Parts: sequence; C-alpha cells; structure tokens
Amino acid sequence: MNFELFIARKIIRAKNPNSKGTRPIINIATASISLGIAVMIISLAIVTGFQNQIKNKVIGFGSHIQITSYDIINTVESRPIAKQQKFYPYIDTVKGVKHIQYYATKAGILKTQDDIQGVVLKGIGKDFDWTFFKQKMIEGGALQLSDSSKSNGIIISKTIAQKLKLRVGDKATAHFVQDPPRARRFFVNGIYESGMEKFDNSIILVDIQHIQKLNNWTEKQISGFEIILDNYSELDNMDEIIFNHIGYEFRTSKITERNQEIFSWLDLLDKNVYIILILMIMVAGINMISALLILILERTNMIGMLKALGAENQSVRKIFLYNAAYLVGKGLFFGNILGLGLCLGQLNFQVIKLPQESYYINCVPIKIDILDTLIINFGTFGLCLFMLLIPSYFVAKISPVKSIQFN
Repeated sequence: MNFELFIARKIIRAKNPNSKGTRPIINIATASISLGIAVMIISLAIVTGFQNQIKNKVIGFGSHIQITSYDIINTVESRPIAKQQKFYPYIDTVKGVKHIQYYATKAGILKTQDDIQGVVLKGIGKDFDWTFFKQKMIEGGALQLSDSSKSNGIIISKTIAQKLKLRVGDKATAHFVQDPPRARRFFVNGIYESGMEKFDNSIILVDIQHIQKLNNWTEKQISGFEIILDNYSELDNMDEIIFNHIGYEFRTSKITERNQEIFSWLDLLDKNVYIILILMIMVAGINMISALLILILERTNMIGMLKALGAENQSVRKIFLYNAAYLVGKGLFFGNILGLGLCLGQLNFQVIKLPQESYYINCVPIKIDILDTLIINFGTFGLCLFMLLIPSYFVAKISPVKSIQFN
C-alpha cells in the first residue's frame, strides 16, 4: 500500500482532541469550496442558458445566414434576385445545412381605425420553416401558403396587436410609401410573442406574393434566401462553405453581422463569467492554503516523528497534499449537489421570474452543459492542488528534534 496515502487516511479518520479549535476553520475552507463550485456552476448555466435563448430568438427571425444581392437599397429592401438558382434547394444537402428558404421584405405602415404602426413585412413561401414561430404563437396559427393561391392572412406580434387593438380574425390595412402609393387589406391569422422588443415592434409575416406584387416583381423574383444551420458554433466555417457554393454573384451575411449590438452584448457576458470563475477559484484556493497550514501546524509532532523515523520531506508533503485533496474533493462533491440541484429546480419549476420587457425572457434560463461542468470541476481541483504546493513546502522547515518537543 502507498505509505503516504495510508497515513493520510489515518489522519482523515482520526479524531484529535487538540483540533477542536482548528476543525471549524477547516470546515469553513471546505464549505468555501462547495459554495464556490456551486456559484460557478449556476453562473455558467444561467449565462449559457441566457445566450442560447437570445441567439435562438434572433436566429428565428433572420436565420443563421442570408444570401442576397450586392445591390442593397436600404436596411430592409434590396434588389431582387431570381428564385431559380443552381444551389436552391440543393444546398440543404451540404453537411451542416439544415434548411434553406426564400423570402422578401418591404417596409410599410399598418393602420386600423384607431392607430398606426410602422412595420416590416416579411414575405414567406410554402418552404418556410415554422418551428420557431409555432413555439412563440399565443393565438391563431400558421399561414396556409401555396403557389396557386394568395393568402391574405398576416402573423403579427402581441406588441403590435396591443398597440393597434387587434385580435385574431380582425382586419387591418397596410400602406406602402412608393410611387404610386399602395395599400393592402389583411386579416390577423395569428399572434406571436418572442419577448425581443426589436423584432416584436416591427416584424409581420405575410404571403410573399403580396411583396412581389407590390414591388412589380414576377413570381420568380425574391429578396434572397435564408439558411438555417445545424449548429451555431459552425457559423463562420459554414458561411465560407456556402459562399463558395453560391459563387461571387451573391453576398452572404451572418446573423452576427446583422445584429452586432446583440451579439457583442452576449460576448461581454462571457467575459463577466470568466471573471467570476477566476475570483471563485482564487477565494477557494486561498481558503484551502489556510486550511493546509493549520493541518501542518496541528500535526507538527507527527511530522517530527515521521522525519525521525526516516521519512523524507517529499513523503511528508504528499501526506498533507493527499489530505488537502480529500478536503477539496469533499467540497466539490457537495458543491456539485448544491449547484446542479438549484439549476435543475429552476429548469423544471421556473421559480425565479424575470420581467420580459427588460431581459427578453420571462424566467431565469438554465442550460447545463456536462462538458463545461466537468471542466470547472477538474480545473478547480487541479488549480487548488497547484496552489497548495506552496504551503506544503513548510514541511521542510520543521526540525524533528524541535517538533517532537512542540506541544
């Protein structure tokens, strides 16, 4: 059996009557490890969950990558491109591409008898992926679209519905500032709520045939294509692959480029989490250094006896490092139970609510990543042990003769 590990186990199990004053300090150090790892797990789960939800909402309105003409009229409208392309719809067979759909956008003013609202009408076709909007739909349903007939239904947000006092089935007129001015009569087919004020204040879904007619386009002309990917983490790589597939005639734009302010804000959250993680590990490490020094002072007699019997400094250091590793492991164990328990409670019961108008979501989001949790645990364990190497060298300073006399 490993000699150092054997002695360390005896120290852990032993009940020393002289350690009544030091034991609370060691317990506090262990508790600091538990609280530190719990805070790290919860912080990372909240930030990851928050970023995931916000990203999904932004992507739901605009997809991961858009393919458009280089000739952009303004931020809403662009020159038309042909729907018939060599990459459509075959590009969805490329690994990493989940779906491709065509669209067209046009700015307008939605008017009722009581009020008006500036909006952006997003024209969609029968290939539109309704997954996101069906999740956010609170009244009504999706548009029934086909190439043979034109739907007069629209999907509006709860925000627009409240401002214009509209319900499902109500009619509203959209006016378009162009030469000559035009208007279209629609009825509300569905109402969604995403919580993203930037989009809820303006985005309306309509049949793309209305946009084509208003712009004097043919049925084979559109604003562009939207591509939904399997994995957001592959965005940069897939943007390059897709650009190579479509050729130099068109441009691609990533969701991060079209919504820079949102994604810059999300990136800033990552930096805040890293600062929290570093501070928690430093606090836990400093507490464990104090605890190990106390353990060494408490066992000075034993250190002297071991040295007198021929034990080397390195062996004695290992004994206390094994002891410290046990305390760190104990703290990590209870910290994981606390942190993961609170995360699972919030995930399943949504105990803590948030004002959606401020945070874009109605409760504290949680996303538990097993890999991140393991990295935090092993990283904390390794860094704490590395920091504990410093106080362990005090063992070499202890003289066998003086320590045996020490009481």
